[in-house]
Amino acid sequence: MSDSSTSSALPARMAAGIPEVHSSLYWRIRFSVCDQVVLLELPTPPGTESVLILRDIEMERARQSARVDHVACPADYPPEGGLSGDRETANAQAAAECLRRAGVTRVVGDRSLPLIFADFARQAGITVECDPEQWVRERRQKSAEEIQHLREAQHITEAAVQMACELIAAASTRRDGVLLHEGVPLTSERVRAAVDHWLLDRDFSNPMAIIAGGPAAADCHYLGAGELRTGEPVIVDIFPRYRRTRYNGDCTRTVVHGDIPDEVKRMHAAVRAAKAAAENAMRVGVTGETVHLATIQAIRDAGYDFGLPGEQTPLSYCALTHGTGHGVGLDVHEPPLLDFKGPGLLAGEVLTVEPGLYRRDLGGVRIEDMVVVTERGCENLNTLTDELCWK
Repeated sequence: MSDSSTSSALPARMAAGIPEVHSSLYWRIRFSVCDQVVLLELPTPPGTESVLILRDIEMERARQSARVDHVACPADYPPEGGLSGDRETANAQAAAECLRRAGVTRVVGDRSLPLIFADFARQAGITVECDPEQWVRERRQKSAEEIQHLREAQHITEAAVQMACELIAAASTRRDGVLLHEGVPLTSERVRAAVDHWLLDRDFSNPMAIIAGGPAAADCHYLGAGELRTGEPVIVDIFPRYRRTRYNGDCTRTVVHGDIPDEVKRMHAAVRAAKAAAENAMRVGVTGETVHLATIQAIRDAGYDFGLPGEQTPLSYCALTHGTGHGVGLDVHEPPLLDFKGPGLLAGEVLTVEPGLYRRDLGGVRIEDMVVVTERGCENLNTLTDELCWK
């Protein structure tokens, strides 16, 4: 890349972060490293030239793998007075100097651009703007390769959910109703550890899975703790990342050991109907809000409510308390939302559909599948049963 000034009215683009955890940046360059990098897209009509600035010891790997035109290190762009000894400051200095040498007068950053990069660019006389939608739409529409990665991740995730549900269902019972496995009380923590080990053997990293039983599971994001009991619904929600591809699975099922209470059966039937209503409403152009409203209507048609309980609400109040779903990809939670104000759906989006019902004197029932949006509807990537009995 030439250092000569080629001033253009077109803005450059700038992004910075650690690709190992900054999914949008990784998505753009397809190169992972644990230190901060800077991506600059410089206007060179009729196109752009991309420059990746990173530590010198990572340059050779980046030249081989990163989807960029040029690879550099901060020492290639020292400002007058030299670079700081602080890496992040030096990156911001080098980025501003690279922009200045290229004759850039305007640069656009994404929603996550660190303020220090904007500050050094402004000190160099460059106008900085924010584009909060940069890469958002592009990431929402998954390529065929990405959909295949998600299909693979969901397949293994389903198998982990099945293992956990069958472990709970096969437990023996102590006289007081506590479940036993190998003679020891079966706890949320033991099931979660079994899931972690099972997934690690298959090259998945797994955040804290939800293994939540009993009344405390009326909080939809309660992770679960302590002894599991017969006759109580247990929510099993697993959302691991395949380390080979970095794409996530996300699947939820509910299991009941022993006799299933009639009210849990009714809740389960309503959740099933709500999930079907949401999937039937999905297709390109339909808004996430429309899908969510279809879910709520199905819940209300079954005699249940929507919304969080108030301070005076009876413990028997039973309702859907959250949105219908969310995008999934390199992050387990991505735009868009299937919720109020959710945008129009795009072809190739991959979303979860996860209605649930919760009551504070009983617990919760939730089912979650992953679907791909198509012109005519959606394709469900799940094949796992959604029954309450797993024996």
